[in-house]
Amino acid sequence: MATWVVTGASRGIGRAVAERVLRDGDRVVALSRKPDPEGWPAGHADRVLALAADVTDPRSLDEAARVIEERCGRVDVLVNNAGLHRGGKVSRLPREDWDAVLATNLTGPLEVTRQLLPLLGEGASIVNVGAVVGLRGFPGDAAYAASKAGLSGLTQVLAVELAPRGVRANLVIPGLVDTEMTSQLSARARQRIVDAIPLGRAAAESEIAEVICWVARATYMTGAIVPVDGGLLATFGGTTAPRAGAGTGPSGDR
Repeated sequence: MATWVVTGASRGIGRAVAERVLRDGDRVVALSRKPDPEGWPAGHADRVLALAADVTDPRSLDEAARVIEERCGRVDVLVNNAGLHRGGKVSRLPREDWDAVLATNLTGPLEVTRQLLPLLGEGASIVNVGAVVGLRGFPGDAAYAASKAGLSGLTQVLAVELAPRGVRANLVIPGLVDTEMTSQLSARARQRIVDAIPLGRAAAESEIAEVICWVARATYMTGAIVPVDGGLLATFGGTTAPRAGAGTGPSGDR
C-alpha cells in the first residue's frame, strides 16, 4: 500500500486526488489548513491521515513531516496541489497579494518538498499542479501566472536533481476546472474561456485527478509538463483566445 501526501486536500482537485487514491486502495495523508478527519467516504477513513498544515508556515510543515514520519515511515507520492489565486493587473496589484500568491503557489511546494525529501525513497514521485496561465499570458493574472511559471521551472530542476535518487518530478497543468475557486469567475468570463476550449467545456475535478494519479505512477516519466486543458493551450494566439481581462482564474483548491 503506497502512501500519498496531498496538499490542499480538503476540496477541489486535491480532494478529488485523495478520493481517487483511496478508491485505488492506497493511503492518503491529507494536508490542509482546516482538516476534516470525519469527512471522508465510509470504508476509507482508516487509510486517511488528515493533518493541519499551512504550506506558507514552516513550523506547521515541520510538525506535519514529523507526524508523517512517525505514522507512515515513508512517502511514495507527493502531490503539491495547494494554491491561491488573487487577480489584478500589474499596475494595481497590491504587493501583499503578490507575496501571498507566490508564498503559497511557489515557495509552498518548495518547502513541502524539502521537508519530505528524507521520506521520499527510490521510486517515489512528486506531482506539482500548475496552470495554463503559467505558460501563456492573461491580463490580470500576473501573480498567479508568475507563480505557476516558476513552479514549472522548479519541477524541472527537481526532476534533474532527484533523478540520481530514483525520485521523479512532473507538472500537471489543468485548464478551466469546475471547482469552488473557479466559481468566482463571472458568467461572461467563464463563457469566453469555454468558447476557446476545443472540447467545449470545463473539466471535472475527477478528470484532473485521473491524470495526476497516472503521472504519479508513470515510472519512466520525469521533468514532463502535462497539460490537461481540453486543448486550450493549442488555441492560444488564434482568434478564439480569451479577450484581455477574461483571465482563467484559479484552477483548483486547490
